[in-house]
Amino acid sequence: MKLHDLHPSPGSRTKRKRLGRGPGSGLGKTSGKGHKGLLARAGRANMAGFEGGQMPLARRLPKRGFTNIFRIDYTIINLQTLAAIEGTTEFSLAVLRELGLLKGRLSRVKILGEGDISRPLVVEAHKFSAVAKQKIETAGGQTKVIGRA
Repeated sequence: MKLHDLHPSPGSRTKRKRLGRGPGSGLGKTSGKGHKGLLARAGRANMAGFEGGQMPLARRLPKRGFTNIFRIDYTIINLQTLAAIEGTTEFSLAVLRELGLLKGRLSRVKILGEGDISRPLVVEAHKFSAVAKQKIETAGGQTKVIGRA
């Protein structure tokens, strides 16, 4: 292969429309827009959601619910996830972040009781389910409830 053999893929390069360059071009006078009407006007051709004057779908559908701006999202971690991690018995936010279980700097954590643990763990989190707390303490571990992340 030589430099003069290189060509762009067929169809990847198309010529620009040259509008208003006389009747011989096929795009002279009205530049392919026809006579008057909405589509001949500048800046109004493709309005998002415009349905030709009928009531748009976004306005025909009923509004439902609301978004609570004070909602607090928690990252959920189950006991079986913690039990599967060997080599550590203390789980703080920093440790959970290192292990890749926490995303984001301000994540809040809730520990749920899915799964069983057989060794004592010391777990720090913002919230614990009653089952998780009971399982950790039954195994000889501790739960520490911490404030905001």
